[in-house]
Amino acid sequence: MYASMALHTDKYQINMMYAHWKNGTHNQHTVFEAFFRKLPFGNGYAVFAGLERIIDYVERLRFTEEDIAYLSEQEEQYDAGFLEELRQFRFTGHIDAVQEGTLVFPSEPLIRVEGRVFETQLVETALLNFMNFQTLIATKASRIKQVAPDDTLMEFGTRRAQEADAALWGARAAYISGFHATSNMLAGARFGVPTKGTHAHAWVQSFANEEEAFEVFAAALPNQVTLLVDTYDTLHSGIPHAIAIGHQLATQGKRLQAIRLDSGDIAYLSIQARAMLDAAGLTDVKIVASNDLDEHTIADLKRQGARVDMWGIGTQLITAADQPALGGVYKLVERQVNGHMEPTIKISSNPDKVTTPGKKDVYRIIHKKKKKAIADYVCLADEDDVEQRNKIKLFHPVHPYMHKYVEHYEAERLLKPIYRDGTLVYKLPTLEDIRSYHTSQLSMFWPEYLRKTNPEVYHVDISPKAWELKREMIESHVQESAMKRSLIQDNDADESDEA
Repeated sequence: MYASMALHTDKYQINMMYAHWKNGTHNQHTVFEAFFRKLPFGNGYAVFAGLERIIDYVERLRFTEEDIAYLSEQEEQYDAGFLEELRQFRFTGHIDAVQEGTLVFPSEPLIRVEGRVFETQLVETALLNFMNFQTLIATKASRIKQVAPDDTLMEFGTRRAQEADAALWGARAAYISGFHATSNMLAGARFGVPTKGTHAHAWVQSFANEEEAFEVFAAALPNQVTLLVDTYDTLHSGIPHAIAIGHQLATQGKRLQAIRLDSGDIAYLSIQARAMLDAAGLTDVKIVASNDLDEHTIADLKRQGARVDMWGIGTQLITAADQPALGGVYKLVERQVNGHMEPTIKISSNPDKVTTPGKKDVYRIIHKKKKKAIADYVCLADEDDVEQRNKIKLFHPVHPYMHKYVEHYEAERLLKPIYRDGTLVYKLPTLEDIRSYHTSQLSMFWPEYLRKTNPEVYHVDISPKAWELKREMIESHVQESAMKRSLIQDNDADESDEA
Protein backbone atom coordinates (compact mmCIF):
# COMPACT_ATOMS: atom_id res chain seq x y z
CA MET A 1 0.00 0.00 0.00
CA TYR A 2 1.54 3.29 -1.12
CA ALA A 3 1.29 6.15 1.38
CA SER A 4 2.99 8.57 -1.01
CA MET A 5 0.90 10.47 -3.54
CA ALA A 6 3.79 11.37 -5.86
CA LEU A 7 2.92 8.51 -8.21
CA HIS A 8 -0.70 9.59 -8.35
CA THR A 9 0.01 10.79 -11.87
CA ASP A 10 0.02 9.60 -15.47
CA LYS A 11 3.16 8.02 -16.83
CA TYR A 12 3.43 10.61 -19.56
CA GLN A 13 3.98 13.26 -16.88
CA ILE A 14 7.01 11.35 -15.61
CA ASN A 15 8.24 10.82 -19.16
CA MET A 16 7.90 14.53 -19.97
CA MET A 17 9.73 15.41 -16.77
CA TYR A 18 12.49 13.00 -17.76
CA ALA A 19 12.73 14.38 -21.29
CA HIS A 20 12.97 17.95 -19.91
CA TRP A 21 15.66 16.79 -17.50
CA LYS A 22 17.63 15.12 -20.29
CA ASN A 23 17.25 18.24 -22.43
CA GLY A 24 18.28 20.58 -19.61
CA THR A 25 14.96 22.45 -19.78
CA HIS A 26 13.47 21.10 -16.54
CA ASN A 27 13.98 24.45 -14.78
CA GLN A 28 12.14 26.40 -17.49
CA HIS A 29 9.53 28.67 -15.87
CA THR A 30 5.96 27.91 -16.97
CA VAL A 31 2.38 28.89 -16.25
CA PHE A 32 -0.50 26.40 -16.50
CA GLU A 33 -4.22 27.04 -16.01
CA ALA A 34 -6.96 24.53 -15.20
CA PHE A 35 -10.51 25.07 -16.42
CA PHE A 36 -13.45 23.20 -17.93
CA ARG A 37 -15.07 23.79 -21.29
CA LYS A 38 -18.69 22.74 -20.73
CA LEU A 39 -21.07 22.89 -17.78
CA PRO A 40 -22.21 19.51 -16.46
CA PHE A 41 -25.84 18.28 -16.41
CA GLY A 42 -27.00 21.15 -18.64
CA ASN A 43 -26.73 23.32 -15.53
CA GLY A 44 -26.28 27.07 -15.53
CA TYR A 45 -23.25 27.00 -13.23
CA ALA A 46 -20.78 24.70 -11.50
CA VAL A 47 -19.62 24.72 -7.87
CA PHE A 48 -15.86 24.68 -7.44
CA ALA A 49 -14.57 22.10 -4.96
CA GLY A 50 -11.43 20.09 -4.34
CA LEU A 51 -9.04 22.78 -3.11
CA GLU A 52 -8.51 21.27 0.35
CA ARG A 53 -7.65 17.93 -1.25
CA ILE A 54 -5.21 19.67 -3.60
CA ILE A 55 -3.50 21.41 -0.69
CA ASP A 56 -3.25 18.12 1.19
CA TYR A 57 -1.64 16.58 -1.89
CA VAL A 58 0.89 19.38 -2.41
CA GLU A 59 1.85 19.45 1.26
CA ARG A 60 2.79 15.76 1.14
CA LEU A 61 4.25 15.68 -2.37
CA ARG A 62 7.47 13.67 -1.99
CA PHE A 63 9.00 10.72 -3.82
CA THR A 64 9.70 7.96 -1.34
CA GLU A 65 12.37 5.30 -1.70
CA GLU A 66 9.57 2.90 -2.60
CA ASP A 67 8.52 5.27 -5.40
CA ILE A 68 12.09 5.58 -6.66
CA ALA A 69 12.55 1.81 -6.62
CA TYR A 70 9.39 1.35 -8.68
CA LEU A 71 10.48 3.98 -11.23
CA SER A 72 13.90 2.37 -11.53
CA GLU A 73 12.19 -0.81 -12.77
CA GLN A 74 10.34 0.88 -15.65
CA GLU A 75 11.10 -0.05 -19.25
CA GLU A 76 12.15 3.56 -19.95
CA GLN A 77 15.30 2.91 -17.86
CA TYR A 78 15.45 6.38 -16.33
CA ASP A 79 18.95 7.64 -15.54
CA ALA A 80 20.11 7.47 -11.94
CA GLY A 81 20.61 11.24 -11.97
CA PHE A 82 16.94 11.77 -12.80
CA LEU A 83 15.88 9.48 -9.97
CA GLU A 84 18.12 11.44 -7.62
CA GLU A 85 16.43 14.64 -8.81
CA LEU A 86 13.11 13.07 -7.85
CA ARG A 87 14.46 12.20 -4.39
CA GLN A 88 15.05 15.90 -3.81
CA PHE A 89 11.71 16.93 -5.31
CA ARG A 90 9.71 19.63 -3.52
CA PHE A 91 7.02 21.89 -4.92
CA THR A 92 8.53 25.39 -4.98
CA GLY A 93 6.10 27.22 -7.25
CA HIS A 94 2.99 29.40 -6.98
CA ILE A 95 -0.62 28.26 -7.00
CA ASP A 96 -3.67 30.50 -7.22
CA ALA A 97 -7.17 29.07 -7.11
CA VAL A 98 -10.83 29.87 -6.77
CA GLN A 99 -12.29 29.40 -3.28
CA GLU A 100 -14.30 26.25 -2.71
CA GLY A 101 -18.01 26.89 -2.94
CA THR A 102 -17.62 29.54 -5.65
CA LEU A 103 -20.00 29.44 -8.60
CA VAL A 104 -17.81 28.97 -11.67
CA PHE A 105 -18.29 28.80 -15.42
CA PRO A 106 -16.67 27.40 -18.57
CA SER A 107 -13.40 28.67 -20.01
CA GLU A 108 -12.27 30.64 -16.97
CA PRO A 109 -9.13 29.68 -15.02
CA LEU A 110 -10.01 27.93 -11.76
CA ILE A 111 -6.46 26.99 -10.78
CA ARG A 112 -3.24 28.63 -11.94
CA VAL A 113 0.11 26.93 -11.37
CA GLU A 114 3.45 28.67 -11.91
CA GLY A 115 6.92 27.28 -11.52
CA ARG A 116 9.54 24.98 -13.00
CA VAL A 117 8.06 22.78 -15.70
CA PHE A 118 9.53 19.87 -13.72
CA GLU A 119 6.97 20.66 -11.01
CA THR A 120 4.06 22.16 -12.92
CA GLN A 121 3.91 19.13 -15.21
CA LEU A 122 3.89 16.58 -12.40
CA VAL A 123 0.91 18.03 -10.50
CA GLU A 124 -1.44 18.16 -13.51
CA THR A 125 -3.03 14.75 -13.14
CA ALA A 126 -3.74 14.97 -9.42
CA LEU A 127 -5.05 18.54 -9.58
CA LEU A 128 -7.48 17.65 -12.36
CA ASN A 129 -8.51 14.43 -10.62
CA PHE A 130 -9.44 16.27 -7.41
CA MET A 131 -10.96 19.32 -9.08
CA ASN A 132 -12.99 17.42 -11.66
CA PHE A 133 -14.57 14.90 -9.31
CA GLN A 134 -15.37 17.16 -6.39
CA THR A 135 -16.61 20.03 -8.57
CA LEU A 136 -18.88 17.56 -10.37
CA ILE A 137 -20.38 16.21 -7.13
CA ALA A 138 -20.74 19.67 -5.58
CA THR A 139 -22.57 20.82 -8.72
CA LYS A 140 -24.90 17.81 -8.69
CA ALA A 141 -25.63 18.39 -5.00
CA SER A 142 -26.40 22.05 -5.64
CA ARG A 143 -28.88 21.06 -8.37
CA ILE A 144 -30.64 18.76 -5.93
CA LYS A 145 -30.68 21.53 -3.33
CA GLN A 146 -32.31 23.87 -5.88
CA VAL A 147 -35.34 21.57 -6.26
CA ALA A 148 -35.67 20.83 -2.52
CA PRO A 149 -34.49 24.04 -0.85
CA ASP A 150 -36.49 23.60 2.37
CA ASP A 151 -36.07 19.85 2.85
CA THR A 152 -33.38 17.91 4.70
CA LEU A 153 -30.91 16.34 2.27
CA MET A 154 -28.75 13.37 3.23
CA GLU A 155 -25.90 11.88 1.20
CA PHE A 156 -26.29 8.07 1.23
CA GLY A 157 -23.87 7.06 -1.54
CA THR A 158 -20.90 5.37 0.11
CA ARG A 159 -21.75 1.82 -0.99
CA ARG A 160 -22.12 2.88 -4.63
CA ALA A 161 -19.19 5.30 -4.84
CA GLN A 162 -16.14 4.49 -6.93
CA GLU A 163 -13.97 3.52 -3.96
CA ALA A 164 -13.33 5.00 -0.52
CA ASP A 165 -11.83 8.35 -1.53
CA ALA A 166 -14.79 9.09 -3.81
CA ALA A 167 -17.21 8.34 -0.99
CA LEU A 168 -15.27 10.44 1.52
CA TRP A 169 -14.59 13.53 -0.56
CA GLY A 170 -17.92 13.24 -2.36
CA ALA A 171 -19.72 13.49 0.97
CA ARG A 172 -17.75 16.64 1.75
CA ALA A 173 -18.51 18.15 -1.67
CA ALA A 174 -22.23 17.50 -1.20
CA TYR A 175 -22.15 19.19 2.20
CA ILE A 176 -20.51 22.28 0.70
CA SER A 177 -23.48 22.65 -1.67
CA GLY A 178 -26.15 22.47 0.99
CA PHE A 179 -26.67 18.85 1.98
CA HIS A 180 -27.30 18.49 5.70
CA ALA A 181 -25.77 15.12 6.53
CA THR A 182 -24.05 11.98 5.28
CA SER A 183 -24.20 8.31 6.15
CA ASN A 184 -20.40 8.14 5.83
CA MET A 185 -18.90 7.98 9.30
CA LEU A 186 -15.37 8.74 8.11
CA ALA A 187 -16.58 11.97 6.53
CA GLY A 188 -18.17 12.82 9.86
CA ALA A 189 -15.01 12.08 11.81
CA ARG A 190 -12.59 13.75 9.40
CA PHE A 191 -14.56 16.78 8.23
CA GLY A 192 -17.27 17.25 10.83
CA VAL A 193 -20.10 16.57 8.39
CA PRO A 194 -23.19 15.62 10.46
CA THR A 195 -24.02 11.93 10.16
CA LYS A 196 -27.43 10.27 9.94
CA GLY A 197 -28.60 6.71 9.48
CA THR A 198 -31.60 4.47 10.01
CA HIS A 199 -31.54 0.70 9.56
CA ALA A 200 -31.65 -1.73 6.65
CA HIS A 201 -34.25 -4.25 5.54
CA ALA A 202 -31.91 -6.91 6.93
CA TRP A 203 -32.65 -5.60 10.45
CA VAL A 204 -36.36 -6.32 10.03
CA GLN A 205 -35.71 -9.65 8.34
CA SER A 206 -33.46 -10.81 11.18
CA PHE A 207 -36.44 -10.95 13.60
CA ALA A 208 -39.50 -13.17 13.70
CA ASN A 209 -41.73 -10.29 12.66
CA GLU A 210 -41.64 -6.59 11.83
CA GLU A 211 -43.24 -5.49 15.09
CA GLU A 212 -40.51 -7.16 17.16
CA ALA A 213 -37.80 -5.66 14.96
CA PHE A 214 -39.19 -2.16 15.48
CA GLU A 215 -39.58 -2.64 19.24
CA VAL A 216 -35.98 -3.83 19.69
CA PHE A 217 -34.61 -1.00 17.55
CA ALA A 218 -36.58 1.63 19.45
CA ALA A 219 -35.43 0.19 22.78
CA ALA A 220 -31.80 0.36 21.66
CA LEU A 221 -31.94 3.89 20.23
CA PRO A 222 -34.89 5.63 21.89
CA ASN A 223 -33.64 9.14 21.05
CA GLN A 224 -33.04 8.51 17.35
CA VAL A 225 -35.80 6.25 16.05
CA THR A 226 -36.36 6.22 12.31
CA LEU A 227 -38.07 3.09 11.03
CA LEU A 228 -37.85 1.61 7.53
CA VAL A 229 -41.46 0.65 6.82
CA ASP A 230 -41.43 -1.08 3.42
CA THR A 231 -39.86 -4.48 4.11
CA TYR A 232 -43.18 -6.34 3.77
CA ASP A 233 -46.27 -4.17 3.29
CA THR A 234 -45.87 -0.42 3.72
CA LEU A 235 -49.47 0.64 4.29
CA HIS A 236 -50.86 -2.44 6.06
CA SER A 237 -47.87 -3.47 8.13
CA GLY A 238 -44.93 -1.08 8.20
CA ILE A 239 -46.69 2.19 8.95
CA PRO A 240 -49.20 0.71 11.46
CA HIS A 241 -46.34 -0.92 13.37
CA ALA A 242 -44.36 2.35 13.29
CA ILE A 243 -47.39 4.20 14.67
CA ALA A 244 -47.59 1.70 17.52
CA ILE A 245 -43.92 2.34 18.32
CA GLY A 246 -44.58 6.07 18.16
CA HIS A 247 -47.28 5.77 20.80
CA GLN A 248 -45.06 3.57 23.01
CA LEU A 249 -42.24 6.12 22.81
CA ALA A 250 -44.61 8.91 23.74
CA THR A 251 -45.44 7.16 27.02
CA GLN A 252 -41.69 7.25 27.81
CA GLY A 253 -41.36 10.93 27.02
CA LYS A 254 -39.66 10.06 23.73
CA ARG A 255 -40.79 10.41 20.13
CA LEU A 256 -40.63 8.61 16.83
CA GLN A 257 -38.38 10.76 14.67
CA ALA A 258 -39.30 9.53 11.19
CA ILE A 259 -40.31 6.70 8.92
CA ARG A 260 -38.42 5.84 5.72
CA LEU A 261 -39.80 4.80 2.35
CA ASP A 262 -37.29 3.03 0.11
CA SER A 263 -39.42 1.46 -2.61
CA GLY A 264 -42.75 1.62 -4.38
CA ASP A 265 -44.69 4.68 -5.47
CA ILE A 266 -43.07 7.28 -3.22
CA ALA A 267 -45.58 10.00 -4.08
CA TYR A 268 -48.64 7.86 -3.29
CA LEU A 269 -47.11 6.13 -0.28
CA SER A 270 -45.87 9.36 1.28
CA ILE A 271 -49.31 10.97 0.91
CA GLN A 272 -50.97 7.98 2.53
CA ALA A 273 -48.30 7.77 5.23
CA ARG A 274 -48.77 11.43 6.11
CA ALA A 275 -52.50 10.97 6.44
CA MET A 276 -52.08 7.87 8.64
CA LEU A 277 -49.48 9.50 10.88
CA ASP A 278 -51.54 12.67 11.28
CA ALA A 279 -54.69 10.67 12.06
CA ALA A 280 -52.72 8.87 14.77
CA GLY A 281 -51.66 12.19 16.31
CA LEU A 282 -48.06 11.82 15.14
CA THR A 283 -48.00 15.05 13.19
CA ASP A 284 -44.37 15.77 14.03
CA VAL A 285 -43.02 12.49 12.62
CA LYS A 286 -41.05 13.14 9.45
CA ILE A 287 -41.12 11.11 6.25
CA VAL A 288 -37.81 10.13 4.66
CA ALA A 289 -37.55 8.90 1.06
CA SER A 290 -34.66 7.09 -0.60
CA ASN A 291 -34.39 4.74 -3.63
CA ASP A 292 -32.25 5.98 -6.53
CA LEU A 293 -33.24 9.63 -6.27
CA ASP A 294 -31.85 12.65 -8.07
CA GLU A 295 -32.98 16.20 -8.83
CA HIS A 296 -35.25 15.07 -11.65
CA THR A 297 -37.02 12.40 -9.59
CA ILE A 298 -37.41 14.70 -6.61
CA ALA A 299 -38.84 17.48 -8.79
CA ASP A 300 -41.32 15.00 -10.31
CA LEU A 301 -42.35 13.69 -6.88
CA LYS A 302 -42.95 17.22 -5.66
CA ARG A 303 -45.14 17.94 -8.67
CA GLN A 304 -47.15 14.84 -7.73
CA GLY A 305 -47.69 16.20 -4.23
CA ALA A 306 -45.32 13.86 -2.38
CA ARG A 307 -45.26 14.51 1.39
CA VAL A 308 -41.56 13.93 1.93
CA ASP A 309 -39.57 15.96 4.44
CA MET A 310 -36.16 14.34 4.12
CA TRP A 311 -34.38 12.83 1.12
CA GLY A 312 -31.61 10.22 1.16
CA ILE A 313 -29.70 10.50 -2.14
CA GLY A 314 -27.09 7.90 -3.00
CA THR A 315 -26.03 6.45 -6.34
CA GLN A 316 -27.23 9.23 -8.62
CA LEU A 317 -25.36 11.85 -6.58
CA ILE A 318 -22.09 10.16 -5.62
CA THR A 319 -21.50 8.79 -9.12
CA ALA A 320 -22.98 11.82 -10.94
CA ALA A 321 -24.73 9.12 -12.95
CA ASP A 322 -26.08 11.28 -15.77
CA GLN A 323 -22.64 12.82 -16.44
CA PRO A 324 -19.87 11.01 -14.58
CA ALA A 325 -16.99 13.29 -15.64
CA LEU A 326 -16.47 17.04 -15.67
CA GLY A 327 -13.80 17.15 -18.38
CA GLY A 328 -11.59 19.83 -16.86
CA VAL A 329 -8.26 20.46 -18.60
CA TYR A 330 -4.85 21.86 -17.67
CA LYS A 331 -3.15 23.93 -20.35
CA LEU A 332 0.19 25.67 -20.74
CA VAL A 333 -0.46 29.39 -21.27
CA GLU A 334 2.99 30.91 -20.80
CA ARG A 335 6.61 29.72 -20.88
CA GLN A 336 10.08 31.11 -20.44
CA VAL A 337 12.01 31.79 -23.65
CA ASN A 338 15.49 33.32 -23.47
CA GLY A 339 14.82 34.68 -20.02
CA HIS A 340 11.44 36.20 -20.89
CA MET A 341 7.92 34.87 -20.43
CA GLU A 342 6.00 34.38 -23.67
CA PRO A 343 2.34 33.38 -24.15
CA THR A 344 1.51 30.00 -25.66
CA ILE A 345 -1.61 28.87 -27.47
CA LYS A 346 -3.11 25.51 -28.44
CA ILE A 347 -4.62 25.58 -31.92
CA SER A 348 -7.30 23.08 -32.88
CA SER A 349 -9.70 22.44 -35.73
CA ASN A 350 -12.31 22.36 -32.97
CA PRO A 351 -12.80 26.04 -32.03
CA ASP A 352 -13.83 25.13 -28.47
CA LYS A 353 -10.38 23.64 -27.90
CA VAL A 354 -8.41 26.73 -28.93
CA THR A 355 -6.95 28.10 -25.70
CA THR A 356 -6.69 31.72 -24.63
CA PRO A 357 -2.95 32.46 -24.33
CA GLY A 358 -1.14 34.25 -21.55
CA LYS A 359 -1.25 34.27 -17.77
CA LYS A 360 -4.70 35.49 -16.76
CA ASP A 361 -6.79 36.70 -13.86
CA VAL A 362 -10.55 36.36 -13.42
CA TYR A 363 -12.83 39.00 -11.95
CA ARG A 364 -16.49 38.76 -11.08
CA ILE A 365 -18.13 42.00 -12.22
CA ILE A 366 -20.93 42.95 -9.83
CA HIS A 367 -23.74 45.49 -10.23
CA LYS A 368 -22.93 48.24 -7.76
CA LYS A 369 -26.49 48.85 -6.58
CA LYS A 370 -28.18 45.49 -7.02
CA LYS A 371 -25.13 43.49 -5.81
CA LYS A 372 -25.75 40.89 -8.51
CA ALA A 373 -23.13 39.33 -10.77
CA ILE A 374 -23.12 40.75 -14.31
CA ALA A 375 -20.37 38.67 -15.91
CA ASP A 376 -16.97 37.14 -15.26
CA TYR A 377 -14.10 39.02 -16.87
CA VAL A 378 -10.95 37.17 -17.91
CA CYS A 379 -7.99 39.46 -18.52
CA LEU A 380 -4.24 39.21 -18.80
CA ALA A 381 -2.51 39.29 -15.44
CA ASP A 382 -0.69 42.54 -16.21
CA GLU A 383 -3.91 44.44 -16.93
CA ASP A 384 -5.19 46.74 -14.19
CA ASP A 385 -8.41 48.19 -15.62
CA VAL A 386 -10.61 46.26 -13.21
CA GLU A 387 -8.41 47.00 -10.21
CA GLN A 388 -8.59 50.70 -11.11
CA ARG A 389 -12.34 50.36 -11.76
CA ASN A 390 -11.93 51.78 -15.24
CA LYS A 391 -14.68 51.36 -17.80
CA ILE A 392 -14.42 47.89 -19.33
CA LYS A 393 -15.81 46.32 -22.46
CA LEU A 394 -17.69 43.05 -22.06
CA PHE A 395 -18.03 41.16 -25.32
CA HIS A 396 -18.74 37.65 -26.45
CA PRO A 397 -15.44 35.93 -27.29
CA VAL A 398 -16.97 34.06 -30.25
CA HIS A 399 -19.30 36.82 -31.44
CA PRO A 400 -17.43 40.04 -30.55
CA TYR A 401 -20.11 42.28 -32.07
CA MET A 402 -22.21 41.37 -29.02
CA HIS A 403 -20.79 43.74 -26.44
CA LYS A 404 -21.47 46.39 -23.85
CA TYR A 405 -19.46 48.79 -21.71
CA VAL A 406 -19.63 48.69 -17.94
CA GLU A 407 -18.54 51.28 -15.41
CA HIS A 408 -19.46 52.06 -11.79
CA TYR A 409 -19.21 48.40 -10.85
CA GLU A 410 -17.79 46.31 -8.06
CA ALA A 411 -15.41 43.44 -8.74
CA GLU A 412 -14.02 40.41 -6.95
CA ARG A 413 -10.77 38.76 -8.00
CA LEU A 414 -11.62 35.06 -8.05
CA LEU A 415 -8.11 33.57 -8.09
CA LYS A 416 -6.70 33.72 -4.56
CA PRO A 417 -3.03 33.11 -3.61
CA ILE A 418 -2.67 29.56 -2.26
CA TYR A 419 1.10 28.90 -2.54
CA ARG A 420 4.00 31.28 -2.94
CA ASP A 421 7.44 29.80 -3.61
CA GLY A 422 6.18 26.45 -2.37
CA THR A 423 4.88 27.84 0.92
CA LEU A 424 1.19 27.60 1.79
CA VAL A 425 -0.08 31.17 2.29
CA TYR A 426 -3.80 30.41 2.26
CA LYS A 427 -5.65 29.89 5.51
CA LEU A 428 -8.03 27.00 4.97
CA PRO A 429 -11.57 27.99 5.96
CA THR A 430 -13.71 25.69 8.03
CA LEU A 431 -16.20 23.50 6.21
CA GLU A 432 -19.04 25.52 7.73
CA ASP A 433 -17.47 28.72 6.40
CA ILE A 434 -17.21 27.19 2.91
CA ARG A 435 -20.84 26.10 3.09
CA SER A 436 -21.95 29.60 4.14
CA TYR A 437 -19.81 31.14 1.43
CA HIS A 438 -21.51 28.95 -1.19
CA THR A 439 -24.91 30.15 0.02
CA SER A 440 -23.77 33.76 -0.30
CA GLN A 441 -22.52 33.01 -3.81
CA LEU A 442 -25.97 31.79 -4.86
CA SER A 443 -27.52 35.02 -3.60
CA MET A 444 -25.31 37.01 -6.00
CA PHE A 445 -26.96 35.53 -9.09
CA TRP A 446 -30.36 36.20 -10.62
CA PRO A 447 -32.68 33.15 -10.54
CA GLU A 448 -32.59 32.64 -14.29
CA TYR A 449 -28.94 31.56 -14.05
CA LEU A 450 -29.69 29.08 -11.26
CA ARG A 451 -32.74 27.23 -12.54
CA LYS A 452 -32.45 23.52 -13.27
CA THR A 453 -33.98 23.53 -16.74
CA ASN A 454 -32.90 25.81 -19.60
CA PRO A 455 -30.90 28.23 -17.46
CA GLU A 456 -29.88 31.58 -18.89
CA VAL A 457 -26.25 31.59 -20.07
CA TYR A 458 -23.99 33.56 -17.74
CA HIS A 459 -21.32 35.46 -19.66
CA VAL A 460 -17.61 34.80 -19.30
CA ASP A 461 -15.96 37.56 -21.31
CA ILE A 462 -12.32 38.11 -22.10
CA SER A 463 -10.70 41.52 -22.15
CA PRO A 464 -10.03 43.22 -25.51
CA LYS A 465 -6.30 42.89 -24.85
CA ALA A 466 -6.57 39.14 -24.19
CA TRP A 467 -8.83 38.69 -27.21
CA GLU A 468 -6.43 40.63 -29.44
CA LEU A 469 -3.48 38.51 -28.27
CA LYS A 470 -5.44 35.36 -29.04
CA ARG A 471 -6.45 36.65 -32.48
CA GLU A 472 -2.88 37.66 -33.34
CA MET A 473 -1.47 34.29 -32.31
CA ILE A 474 -4.13 32.41 -34.29
CA GLU A 475 -3.44 34.52 -37.39
CA SER A 476 0.30 34.06 -36.97
CA HIS A 477 -0.20 30.30 -36.79
CA VAL A 478 -2.48 30.32 -39.85
CA GLN A 479 0.06 32.33 -41.85
CA GLU A 480 2.92 30.07 -40.77
CA SER A 481 0.90 26.99 -41.73
CA ALA A 482 0.06 28.52 -45.11
CA MET A 483 3.73 29.23 -45.77
CA LYS A 484 4.66 25.64 -44.90
CA ARG A 485 1.96 24.29 -47.20
CA SER A 486 3.20 26.55 -49.98
CA LEU A 487 6.77 25.32 -49.54
CA ILE A 488 5.60 21.70 -49.62
CA GLN A 489 3.62 22.35 -52.81
CA ASP A 490 6.63 24.07 -54.41
CA ASN A 491 8.86 21.14 -53.50
CA ASP A 492 6.31 18.70 -54.90
CA ALA A 493 6.15 20.72 -58.12
CA ASP A 494 9.97 20.76 -58.43
CA GLU A 495 10.12 16.99 -57.95
CA SER A 496 7.42 16.56 -60.60
CA ASP A 497 9.38 18.70 -63.09
CA GLU A 498 12.54 16.67 -62.47
CA ALA A 499 10.62 13.48 -63.06
